[in-house]
Order: sequence, then C-alpha cells, then structure tokens
Amino acid sequence: MLAPNLKNTGKYRAQRQRSRTELRPANLKDLRKCLDPASNTPLPIRPRGAGTASTDCNSSSAGTTLRTTGMDRIVRIDAHDCSVTAEAGVPLDALVEALAGEGFELVGGYELQGRTVGGAVAAPCFGPCIGHNGSYFSSHVIAIKVVTADGRLLNIEPARKSLLGAFRMSFGLLGVIYEVTLRIRPGRTFSAIHRRVTIDKFAEIVDTLARSDVGFKFYLMPYRDRVYLDLRRYQIDPGNSRKVPWRIKYWSESTILPHVVRSLNRVVPIQSVRYNLIDTVSEATQSLVNTRLVTTGSNAAPQSNPGKRGAAQTRFYSTWCFPAANFSMIAKAYQEFCATIYAESAYRCDLPAVGYRLCRDTTTPLSPSFDETMIALTTASTQLRGWEDFVIDLAEFAEKWGGTPLISQSRALRAEYAIQTYANRLDFFRRTRRQLDPRNRLLSPFLAQFCQ
Repeated sequence: MLAPNLKNTGKYRAQRQRSRTELRPANLKDLRKCLDPASNTPLPIRPRGAGTASTDCNSSSAGTTLRTTGMDRIVRIDAHDCSVTAEAGVPLDALVEALAGEGFELVGGYELQGRTVGGAVAAPCFGPCIGHNGSYFSSHVIAIKVVTADGRLLNIEPARKSLLGAFRMSFGLLGVIYEVTLRIRPGRTFSAIHRRVTIDKFAEIVDTLARSDVGFKFYLMPYRDRVYLDLRRYQIDPGNSRKVPWRIKYWSESTILPHVVRSLNRVVPIQSVRYNLIDTVSEATQSLVNTRLVTTGSNAAPQSNPGKRGAAQTRFYSTWCFPAANFSMIAKAYQEFCATIYAESAYRCDLPAVGYRLCRDTTTPLSPSFDETMIALTTASTQLRGWEDFVIDLAEFAEKWGGTPLISQSRALRAEYAIQTYANRLDFFRRTRRQLDPRNRLLSPFLAQFCQ
C-alpha cells in the first residue's frame, strides 16, 4: 500500500506482491498440519478464501497463504433448528443454491457472492438487507470451529458470546475458521421498486430511507447528477421470485458493463466523448436491468449468482462507511469531490458508486456500524492508471467527513486513523489476538499496523 502522502503518477506500475508459499488444505487434517509449529510453515500464515479484498489483509510478500477453497463441504442443513453448517471454503452462491433446494435462505441479503463462507465471516460482507437487524453475514453466525495459530482445535459455541463476537470480522488473526454454523429461515419474497432521482433529491430522502424498514441499494453517478434507487420491501404476496432476471441484472452490472467500459477506454481517444459514452451506457444498463427487468425477488434470487466471481478481475474498488445521519450532505460533497479531482487530475471513476445501508450492529467489536447506522459507499473503476492517486484523495475525503474504514476494503487508509476510529473496541480485539496468537504467526506486516 502506498504511503498516504505519496502520489503515484501512473507512469510506473508496481509489481504485485506474491506470497512465497501457497498451501491448499483439502480437509481438517491438512489444515492442522499446515498450522502445526513443527511443520515449519513459513510465517506469517494468512488464511484466504476467494481473495475479494481490495487491500493486503489476506496476503503478504513473504510467508504462507492458506487457500481454504478446497474445504467446500456443506455439512448439514437442519430444518428443525433453522441452521446450516458448512466448511469455510463453500462459495456463498453454492450455499444459497443448496438452501433454496430445501426451501430455505440466508437471513439477510448479501453481495459479492464469489466469496467463501469463511471469508464472509472473517471480513465485512453486506448487501441491501431489509429491516434493521443483521446487515452483515457474520451477524447470523451461531457457532464457529477454528484451528488456532498453533494447530489446536477450538469450538466456539453460542454461550461463549464474547469470543464468538471477536471471531466475526477478525480477518483471520485469531485462528483459521474451518467450519461455520449459521441461522437460516424459510424462503420469503419481496417486491423491488426502482427510482431515478437527482443527487439533491436523493439527499432529501436518504435519511428517511435509512430509518425505514425498506432494504435499499443505490447507484450514484456524480457526473450525470443521477442516483438509481433499488428499494426492497417484504409483501404478503408480491408474486413469484425468478432467478433469471436477477442473474441477467448482476451479469450486466458486474461483467458486461465493466468490459464495455474497459473497451471504450481503449478505443475512444477523446476524453470528453469517451466519458459521455461510458455514462450513457451505465445509465442505459440501470434503466434496462433494474427498472424494467427486476420487480420481485427473494434473498436467494440475487445471491445464487456465480457470475460475480469474476468481478474483481474487471474493476478496482474501495469502500468507506459514513454516518447515515450525515449522508444527505456527504452525497452532495462526494459529487463536488469527484468534479474537483477530475478538473485537477483528469482522472475519474468510470463505474457508478454503489451504496448500502448498514444498520447498527454490536455483534462484533470491529463492526463498522457498532455505534450508529452507516451508509457504505463503494467507489469503483476499471482504470488502473491514476487509481492509486484517486483513492488517496478519497481517503482524505472520507476522513474529513467522519468515514469509517474497512480494513479489507478501504484503499489508502491510514493506520492512525483506523486505530482512532475503532478505539477501545480495537484494544479489546488486540488483547484477544495476543492471547490466541502470542507468537504472531498469523500477523502480516499490513495487519500489524492496526492489530500489533
């Protein structure tokens, strides 16, 4: 990660750092062997699922990466207790499909379905949840089974509430998760309403949306003064929920749109013409796949989508969380920020920013919405040249407006600011980490900035 005060001109591309060793345990026995101090596995050891993080939280230039994707067995679906137990490497979309086959769904709506169960527990995973409870995937964890840093087995049951909370969003620093039990529920359907508004109009209604029971997601286009709203509400009988429209929607947004934008960046040399075309294509995509195609759904419909696994390869992104109470001002300030950066550097993001409400959640000390409801804003682009400069400026903007960083998703975050933001809750997490990993076997240089 670049230092916060160092700009990258884009003239030279930094080489991607690679782990010295990569191990892929296929079962619990293999995993324990990898973590056994007698095995002399190169340190630090970093667990990694699908690798969707935008920061270096699950990688290191030296040491060992443990890819848990080989541990991909769904152990059981318990219809009586409304729970599912799955190994850490199970992809979320595969889990959703298996639950749907039994008439169940995950509690809450989540995106980035390319993620694994273990990764979605160990780092923030959220989406357009309906209601005010459980915005995060990890909020619904009942029990966790872990291999500790020295190879011991640790079963964390509901009675061990504090320890269970510490493992949620723990970034693999307390041990390697190998099995998770989650709450589930019978499948439900919702109506999906889509609206197009100006940023000023959005600023007028966002506070009401944040306090309501409606689940919402929005696409913010600062250069067109547009916000596309995706509003979801449970209805008694909203109609049938079909997966095909949702698959077309996410395929269009996560695969087709980024590829078209990348192509336009390559073949259209005149900047003003190129960005006008890009914004027109983005608006057309939102109008077609949202307003006209998707009107009903269930949590299973948008989540059973394997196409999202390739999204990280077509775009770069950075996510910050902002207080919902102030987001009416922040949305307009973000529009001004984007215009200023574009005027000064000729760089701008070529994909819409995407936002979600994160309800107040105290289930884990590292919850970004521990104290209040937040709005997560993900800024994305397909252009690498100039991106690192932009995210440095974005981090400065986020700090100015009281943004909360996500260690796994906020590019160019300053360690000092993250420590200040999470404060006493981070101190508690550090103490827990030192108890479970006193020899720092799981602590990479990047994470040591926050959690040493």
